[in-house]
Amino acid sequence: MTPDGSERAPRVLIADDQTLIRTGFRLILTARGIEVAGEAADGAEAVAAVRELEPDVVLMDIRMPVMDGLEATRRILAEAPGCRVLMLTTFDLDRYVYTALSLGAGGFLLKDVTPEHLAAAVRLVGTGDALLAPQITRRLVERYAAEADRTATAVPADLAALTPREREVLSLMGRGLSNTEIATELTLSEATVKSHVARVFAKLGLRDRAQAVVIAYETGLVRPGTR
Repeated sequence: MTPDGSERAPRVLIADDQTLIRTGFRLILTARGIEVAGEAADGAEAVAAVRELEPDVVLMDIRMPVMDGLEATRRILAEAPGCRVLMLTTFDLDRYVYTALSLGAGGFLLKDVTPEHLAAAVRLVGTGDALLAPQITRRLVERYAAEADRTATAVPADLAALTPREREVLSLMGRGLSNTEIATELTLSEATVKSHVARVFAKLGLRDRAQAVVIAYETGLVRPGTR
């Protein structure tokens, strides 16, 4: 929080092997009051920069030399669990995004994102929320859930700890519904839904809604094609 009570803008690290992308993102973010703490040209540099600069959010390209964005994300979240990672990809059906969400990334953006959307996404993820484009996220999960190497992900698969209502809430999160939409669907108050969501996260050790979507599909709670 700032002294006037508003949310503090997150400090950002930009990790991308293309200089023009890094420069463009830096200009966009700084023009909108978001501090860019540093830049990295590959995953190894990103891991080192997070240790040194302690940013709130990392804009992480998936495909980079030396160390790719997936391995960098895994290492960063293991060492700095409070840091948020927002993945950057060229294609909205990039198979690696599914793995990134499983590892704990807070969401993903296409590199042709508008300046306004980029800044809004960084602020959103910086608050601890997840950036999900439900239609794209569902397509990603549906396409690659069956192929995912479950031993490589950090998402637990046992839902036995959840109550029937909590499993219902997880299922609706997996379909991409917001808390408001879940409240309407289940005829509950939004505050009650938030409580259920928090308990689901706590019991399953989930970071955010991105991982909730992944686990809902991995466990079969939501089937491909479910709407």
